[in-house]
Amino acid sequence: MKILRLPEELRSELKPPLGRLYRGRGQECMVPMQDLLAPAPKVIAVGDVTTFCLLSSSGRKPDICIVDNKTKRMPVPDHVQQGIGELDEYERIEVYNPAATLTQELVDVIRDLLADDRRVKIVVDGEEDLATLPAILYAPLGSTVVYGQPNEGSVAVVVTPERKEYAKSIMDKMIVED
Repeated sequence: MKILRLPEELRSELKPPLGRLYRGRGQECMVPMQDLLAPAPKVIAVGDVTTFCLLSSSGRKPDICIVDNKTKRMPVPDHVQQGIGELDEYERIEVYNPAATLTQELVDVIRDLLADDRRVKIVVDGEEDLATLPAILYAPLGSTVVYGQPNEGSVAVVVTPERKEYAKSIMDKMIVED
């Protein structure tokens, strides 16, 4: 199975927000982004706390949630894990994806799910941080990908041709391993 590994020199390129940063903690980040989420063809949440906050907000729920049961490399708090636990309306798919990588399995699952209308929670054994890139690359134009920016807030990326090209360019620079 092909694996894309993020080289050290690319890590700094992914530090700045890929979209609009909503500063704050938890729910306070989600309320002001509802205007972006409401009309989006797809909403993709990357990260446990981000998923929890979107699911517990009164606005648009994510179509796809990508979680790994961790936040800042530590187990998520119990209330977050319970809040994103077994979501009745979401199908659950488990994939393996080591830290600082994108496995072909994760990329394929994201691509395939964005092409249909199922609500899915992807549970990653490993790390889900880089899943933002294929989510942007394969989401329909106008969709919104939401992820956490550690110690700052949440980022909402509206999918445009330019954002897709940027995500592809980063993935193209990653090291291919078999």
